[in-house]
Amino acid sequence: MALKSTVFKADLQLADIDHGCYADHALTLARHPSETDERMMVRLAALALNAHQVQDLCGGDARIGFGAGLSSPDEPDVQLVDFTGRTRLWIEVGQPDDKALAKACSKADAVIVYAYGPAADVWWRGIEGKLSRLDRLAVWRLPAADAQALARLAARGMQLSATLQEGQLTLASEDGNSVTTEPVRWK
Repeated sequence: MALKSTVFKADLQLADIDHGCYADHALTLARHPSETDERMMVRLAALALNAHQVQDLCGGDARIGFGAGLSSPDEPDVQLVDFTGRTRLWIEVGQPDDKALAKACSKADAVIVYAYGPAADVWWRGIEGKLSRLDRLAVWRLPAADAQALARLAARGMQLSATLQEGQLTLASEDGNSVTTEPVRWK
């Protein structure tokens, strides 16, 4: 019998001061049995970092949300889809291979990768040249310690506030714990 995903609920209050975006998001995250809390929370951080795109790219006529996750490798971790069904933004977390990213670039207007973890630097040195031709692709690095700290905010029912100011994202839980991270742009 296959293991089922664990469902997490997150109420996210977003204050993106950098982009003038203020919104509340009721989110459901399905954590695949092979997914860690760290990866799941990096997905949530990626959504918070890009939620302003609903307005910026689509004038509010779009939906940002999570893809099917690890069980569906041909879908993004986070996606922005406009009301015509067009994928405007495809977001991956981790260290995807160059072929998967090229395929994503053919399906979406823009693709963003948020690399994290101790092996991210090694992954980037090995793949950077292969990704140079993908003009729709942006690659960001979340510091490994920040990604690990995000995992400590994970709970089955989360009340989180996210503040984005001067390029820094602060995620804070209702119990007073918070993590601040500043992604570094690689491409």
